[in-house]
Order: sequence, then structure tokens, then C-alpha cells
Amino acid sequence: MMHVNFNGLVKLLLLLTFLMATGCSTTSKRSFSDKPPATSEMDDGYVRHALHPFGKKKHTVPVRYKNTVWERLLSLYSLPDIENERIDRELNWYLRHPGYLARIQQRAEPYLHLILNEIEAKNIPGELALLPVVESAFLPEAYSKSKASGLWQFIPATGRFFGLKQNEWYDGRRDVYASTKAATTFLKQLGETFDGDWYLALASYNFGKGNVRKAIEKNENLNLSTDYWSLDIPKETADYVPRLLAIAKIFANVEKYNIPLQSIPNKPYCELVDVKYQLDLNKAAELANTPLNEFLKLNPAFNHSSTAPQGPHHLLIPVAKVPLFKQNLAKLPYEERVDMKRYHHETMAQIRHDDHQTVLTGHRVKAGETLSSIAYRNNTTVQAIRQANHLTGNSINSGILLKLPVPQKTTRHAANIAKSKVGSTQIYTVQKGDTFWNIAQKFSVSTRDIADWNKLTVKTTLLAGQKLTIKAANSYVQASAAGIRMIKYTVKKGDSLAQISRKFNVSIADLRKWNSPEISNFLIPGKILKVVVEA
Repeated sequence: MMHVNFNGLVKLLLLLTFLMATGCSTTSKRSFSDKPPATSEMDDGYVRHALHPFGKKKHTVPVRYKNTVWERLLSLYSLPDIENERIDRELNWYLRHPGYLARIQQRAEPYLHLILNEIEAKNIPGELALLPVVESAFLPEAYSKSKASGLWQFIPATGRFFGLKQNEWYDGRRDVYASTKAATTFLKQLGETFDGDWYLALASYNFGKGNVRKAIEKNENLNLSTDYWSLDIPKETADYVPRLLAIAKIFANVEKYNIPLQSIPNKPYCELVDVKYQLDLNKAAELANTPLNEFLKLNPAFNHSSTAPQGPHHLLIPVAKVPLFKQNLAKLPYEERVDMKRYHHETMAQIRHDDHQTVLTGHRVKAGETLSSIAYRNNTTVQAIRQANHLTGNSINSGILLKLPVPQKTTRHAANIAKSKVGSTQIYTVQKGDTFWNIAQKFSVSTRDIADWNKLTVKTTLLAGQKLTIKAANSYVQASAAGIRMIKYTVKKGDSLAQISRKFNVSIADLRKWNSPEISNFLIPGKILKVVVEA
């Protein structure tokens, strides 16, 4: 009897083992779908899969793309393959616009290697390197109606939280290097927050962690699935992840979709160089023997024609031009690092406070000067100087250029003086110890102008007693006397804020300040913009 019962028990155990093994096998082989079956057992299996989507995928690229960034990109893919109609819809849109696919590849060329370096350093899925396609179409100056900016479309508060400075001179959200480090750090944190569910992490990047958590809690209360595909979220966020997965799928299957890839070598396109002190961007492009438009694509974060007085002073330089750039920079006299003529033109700004007008003038800090001494000599206050230059403290370095608020009465008085000197020419006698630099400072002109007026070069040694011709002395005050006026500019087809800012030699930040804050880089032809210019 005991023998029979034992055999029956063995058979029962074998049957249970078989059934459990079959169930586990079914669960482990199940792939992601739009909505998993609504059973507790299958829901549990789905969530386990979602939380651990890694498993490096093996993608091959055509032979002609070996040793390119595309091969490296695909080697870093790790999100699971999934079939979903929302992905198919986005994929079909991309395929209907092959010109767009070609443009984003061309725009991405300077940045992809740098981005992949950060993706690898943070150990996050390679597909995330393509997020700028969805966010900004790889336009580093992109600006959205929600005030997001840059390749990675940081809004102001999030940018500041991740260390991206934003002031009148510089916007770190448009700094390719700084924003890429910040974005990959942010994405890694989101991935960890959602236990490796990168779809929820990406939804949070677009919609916010708090909002995604609320959507998850809502589904939990309704006893519904809480994966990304099941959440009740805005259409923009519902399309956001499918759009990224679609573009990633296309680049992984270029032969299937007959999409040519631009051959981008898997080598650094640019190198970060710290230039230490303020440097004119036009001058920097010359030192690197690089066309200005190409140079600005790598360094779009600066709102004026030079690096910010208080920094940062790092620039991205094309790798092949770095040795030449460093060599030329070492030879450049310190006083020629900033074009004073252009700087003075840019600092001609009008700030309105309750119908009062304040004009800003430029001042280069000399050794031993403090904000207090500068404020005292220029009839202004330390607080006003700090506010005009976005300074967080009273510490300043010699050699930087400051904007100084000139009181209204002083401005009118200076204007009267200027009127009597317009068109005048002076003869200046060189004193012992004089240089082109300090003479230029005295008369508010550039060193190059003095050299040109006297048929000299800026490297010529000046001798005590030498006579120099100085034209239009106090030229900056004359410019102030000429006044400032507001003009209306009609946007033309193909115009962007960057082009218009260069046309009128004003900053993009000022264009946005003078106009509706919702204006973006993609302007509508016929739109009227206000621009403040010298009369």
C-alpha cells in the first residue's frame, strides 16, 4: 500500500514540475506587445521583462559602413525589439521623407562621436544617442514654445539643475559639450529611477517624472497595466518613444529600407580647448582657419561675438585644426583677444525701467581694480554692474570686459560733448610706456584702427614722442549720441534668429527679449520682428 502511494506521489510531482516548466518557458519567450494580457501571472512576467530590457543586440552594417559611427552606434543598441503600430506610424513618416533623413545625418556629423563617448561612459542604451533627432532635429540652436533650447531641449530650470549656466552672454543649454554631459547624466538618473525601464525613463524626459508617476498610479488604481504603452499620457509623449524607436530601427536596417548613410568616420570631429580668457569668436575661427559658420555650429552657446567675460572659455575646435589653433592663440597679443570695436557695438543696448533709459558702455578691468573702484569712477553702483553683467559675486579678473550702466544725465552730457567732436581728428604724442592697447583704451577705439590710420602694424614698437593720428576720438560716445531706435523687420523665407542676429549685429537673447518669448528659430515668413539698432 505504501509502495502504491509513493508511486502516485512521484507521478503527481512530475506532472506539477512539467506544468511549471511549461509556464516559465511561455513567459520567458513572450515578447513586448502593445498591451500584455490582463492576467496577474502575465502582468508579473511583463513587468519583470520591462524592468530589465538590456541584452546587447547584434546588428551588422553593410561593409561600406565598417569603422564608422554607425557601426559603433549599432553595437551599443540594447533596447528590446518590439512591434507596435505607433512605431510603424512614425517609421512610415520617416521613410516618406528621405530628404529629412539625409539632413539630420549631415547635421549630426559634428556631434555623434562626442555623444557616443558620453553614452558609453554612462553605460546607457546606444539608441539614446539619437534622441536629438526627436528633440531638435540635431539643430543646436533649436528653441521651442515651452522655452526649451539646444540639441537636448532643456527647459531653463532643468538646465540650471544640471549645471547649465544661462545668462545674457552664454546659454549652456546650447553648449554642445556641456549639454550632452548633462543630458546623458539626466537620462541615466531617469533609467535608475524607473529600474531600467527606458520607455518610462524616456517618457519622463519628455513629460516629467511626476507626471509619469501620476499616470502609473492612475492605471494602478484602475487595475490596468502600468507599462509605457498602456499609460494615459498626452499625444506628444505617446508619440515620443515610438519616434525614437522608429529612427533607431531605420538606422539598424538601412538596406531593408533602402536608406543611404552618410559615411561618418568613428573618429573625434572636434576637441575641447580651454582658451583661459575672453576671446572673440570671429578671431577664434580665424586662428583655427575654419569658416565662421562651421565654427559657430560647434560653439552656438554664446549670445555675443565673444566668450563670456566670466567664462566659460572652452571652445570646440575641429580636431585637425587644434594644433594650428593653439599655435596661433599662443602668438596672439592679449589685447587683441577681443575686437573692441565690435564689443562696443554689441554693448549698445537699451534697457527700459519705468520709462527711464539706461545706456551700457564697455570697460576692460585693469590690474588692481575692484567693482567698488570701477563703480565710484563711473558714477554707478556695484549692484548695477553686477546686474548688468550677471555676476554672482564681487570677484573680477583683470582683462575682462564689463558692461557699465551710464546714468541718464551722464549720457546726455556725453552726447553733447560728442556732437562737438564728430568727424574730428586728433594728433596724439606717444608717451613713455605707451602701447597700442592703452592708447586704444584712452580713445575707445581698436588697436587695429590706430595701426591702419598711421600705416603701421599692431606689432610695431611705439617710440616716446612719436605722433599718432586718432580719428573720431571718443567714437563710442558719438555712437551713443547718434541714439538708438526700434525698427520692424519682416521675416523672409529661410530666415532664422541666428541669421537675423548676425544681420543686425545683435544677440539672439535680445531678439527674444524684444519680441514674444514664444518665437523660435523656425520663423514664419511675413512675421514682424522688433529690432533695436543704432540710429
